[in-house]
Amino acid sequence: MSLPRLTVAAALLAATALPGHAETVLDYGPRPYYLIDRMTDGPLKEKLTACMGQTPSRSDFSIGHRGAPLMFPEHTVESNVAAARMGAGILECDVTFTKDKELVCRHAQNDLHTTTDILLTDLAATCITPFTPASGDTPATAECRTSEITLAEFRTLKPKMDAADAKATTPEAYQGGIAAFRTDLYTHGAQSLTHAESIELFRSLGAKFTPELKSPSVEMPFDGFTQADYAQKLIDEYKAAGIPPEDVFAQSFDLADILYWIENEPEFGAQAVYLDDRYEAETEIEGLIDPMDPASFKPTMQELADMGVRYIAPPTWMLVTVEDGRIVPSPYAQEAKAAGLKIITWTLERSGPLATGGGWYFQSIKDVTDNDGVYFELLDVLAQDVGVEGVFSDWPATVTYYANCMGL
Repeated sequence: MSLPRLTVAAALLAATALPGHAETVLDYGPRPYYLIDRMTDGPLKEKLTACMGQTPSRSDFSIGHRGAPLMFPEHTVESNVAAARMGAGILECDVTFTKDKELVCRHAQNDLHTTTDILLTDLAATCITPFTPASGDTPATAECRTSEITLAEFRTLKPKMDAADAKATTPEAYQGGIAAFRTDLYTHGAQSLTHAESIELFRSLGAKFTPELKSPSVEMPFDGFTQADYAQKLIDEYKAAGIPPEDVFAQSFDLADILYWIENEPEFGAQAVYLDDRYEAETEIEGLIDPMDPASFKPTMQELADMGVRYIAPPTWMLVTVEDGRIVPSPYAQEAKAAGLKIITWTLERSGPLATGGGWYFQSIKDVTDNDGVYFELLDVLAQDVGVEGVFSDWPATVTYYANCMGL
């Protein structure tokens, strides 16, 4: 059975009435001030401190990464409303498809076992890999895909924080595993979204759109549904909703998808965002690269620009390095700027506390990452020295605060 869409409709109405369009009541909350307090003394801290009395305003520099998943279940109504209330000017729906080829917001086609309660429902029988309990040194496993269930079935699932307990011996215990710096305090009653519903919600919140076409977990074509059909359907849902192309920043890690949009939907392709994961993945037209060595770039930044690519989006660590104890732009960033590419980056505030180096997103600057104030220090280099156009964040208030303070 499917859940009534009345709940989402009510949320859309509430989003318009409470925080809608220009009437949205924006609030930074305490986190930006917490981070400022922990910064090393200096001009940047003084500048950010001086802005503490400013009135929040929406900024396209601040992009909600799956909403605000530091504390809310990702890709839910609640997560995106929270991000909009923090001033995010652009919101994201990662797009995948169901068994009946309907587009839904989900970080991966095969993440239902960590982002929903599917293992506690009868739909557990559809999982590609059934739940297997942990045994000795072997972790618990499961894999459940949207492509194995219909949209009506997808609607019956309850969203949860993206996590799993690798030590679990029961499906119930597997629902845990939430990182210590996150919470399930705002999980109850969270509502999932189709892609079309995300368009209506984001519009009601006065935000722009950055959908990401996720790589399928299934072999394509899927029941006659080709990769081109998939890429086209994403764009068609914006056209059907009457969304101006200039408000849409369609994303993909697959350069072929970007080139498809450039050729077949040039108005949307002009703002298509090439998500760069060439640090770990390669295809026939994309080679593995070292962001500190331009000689390894395949394609080169100029070749990407010549193909019609205008936006490139690597993870934060690829854009920076350390020289003489200072965070500075990397060769990757310098080459992208020289080719005239606009840069967007991901993902701030996905790393938790930074006292021990910050982990994956801070790997290129770990030697100077020893306190939470480095979030703002990195953000400042990305904005002022690298010249990024926008920053994805799991807690957009921090980026919004910085953008407002710096007039971005």
